[in-house]
Amino acid sequence: MPPRAVVLVEGHSDRLALLTLAGRRGRSLADEGIEVVAMGGITNTRSFASHYGPSGLGVPLAGLYDAPAEAKLRHGLTAAGLEAAGLEAAPGPEGLAGLGFFGCAVDLEDELIRALGVEAVEAVIDAAGEARSLRLLAGMPAQRDRSREAVLRRFLGSRSGRKARYAALLVEALPPGRVPDPLADVLAHVGTPPPGPRTTAPRRDRGSPDRGTAPGRDAPGPRPPGQRPPRVRPARAWPPCRR
Repeated sequence: MPPRAVVLVEGHSDRLALLTLAGRRGRSLADEGIEVVAMGGITNTRSFASHYGPSGLGVPLAGLYDAPAEAKLRHGLTAAGLEAAGLEAAPGPEGLAGLGFFGCAVDLEDELIRALGVEAVEAVIDAAGEARSLRLLAGMPAQRDRSREAVLRRFLGSRSGRKARYAALLVEALPPGRVPDPLADVLAHVGTPPPGPRTTAPRRDRGSPDRGTAPGRDAPGPRPPGQRPPRVRPARAWPPCRR
């Protein structure tokens, strides 16, 4: 069954940041039928938007992107058929926001550093046991004339897996009211699902179009495709009737 909505993000760190923030707010995006997909780079927008969007599965799309890559995002969405489907974005970030795509001013790390402040980010790094690595980096000749914010951004991107690790840790450390707007806006855009279990299209071999999923049977989501326990259960009564 296709998801209820898909949020396209550039990388794994963006995905973890959104999932962590949703969890802090008591939401399970998976249970809501929302899939956050890391594309592995903004240049892959066309491929993923074609698969999930109006030319593919027809799933509503949203996304998080870095503002410097806005032109590449627009090109990918247009090439994926969103404009042809009547989902053309007006010029500027506001136009993309109207489609559910929200931009970080520079990137995710910049948004989190500005939201928390340098001291708080350094405290998170210290608690994670990497304060010495940060001091060593800051002491290197190439970093001595850079701002503390720039050094922190360099630190977060200097080792494989570090961006993703700290995306979750920094989001966890955000105080109430300091969540970066792009993250909050994406989650607000996809919203929460309507009350009751999700339903699939009517089954051709079962009942009327309005039956849906029986309450409480498969919550929080529908029965996986191809599984048909209701149709085979009557077989349990057959053996006593045999002669």
